[in-house]
This record gives sequence, structure tokens and C-alpha cells, in this order.
Amino acid sequence: MNAALPRFLKSAYRKEPLPAFLITIGVVDAVIGGFGDRWSLFTIGLGTVGVAIALRWWIISQKRQPEAPQAVPQHYLPYHSSNSELPPLTVSKQRRRRE
Repeated sequence: MNAALPRFLKSAYRKEPLPAFLITIGVVDAVIGGFGDRWSLFTIGLGTVGVAIALRWWIISQKRQPEAPQAVPQHYLPYHSSNSELPPLTVSKQRRRRE
């Protein structure tokens, strides 16, 4: 079996899980209906595959539409404080005894 086929299936299921699941169901129904001389199951399978392909096409067409430009966020506080930084605190080495 081709090593790229499972990788392709995994990526298809990750990107669009619902259409990939419907295509799988439709293909299985069509194969069972075709080999078993059950034409109603074959027709339902082909219809399911058609709906799944149409759904996938619709999802892809929705993703390709350009998005509206995002508004620039307003910052109410400046990035840097206008005050100078505080000096670092140091602990004196000599400790006083408490009496």
C-alpha cells in the first residue's frame, strides 16, 4: 500500500472532518449496494458522496473569501512608563540585633 495514502487521509480528516466522514460513509454504501444488487443503497451512497463533495466545496469557498481588515486596537496606556525606573533594592550585609 502506498505510504502517502494514509498521510493524505489523516490530513483530509483533520482539515474537514465532516465532509471526509460523509464521503467515507457514501463510498461504503455505494460499494455494498453495487455488489449486493441493492440499487437503493447504491443510490443513497452516491447521493451522500455528492452532498459531501458539495459541502466540502462550500466550506473551501467560504475560506477563500477575503476577510475584512481588522481594526487597530486602541491602547489607553502607553507602552512604557513615563516615570524613571526605581533603583534596585539591596539588602545590607550587616544585620541589626533586635533587643
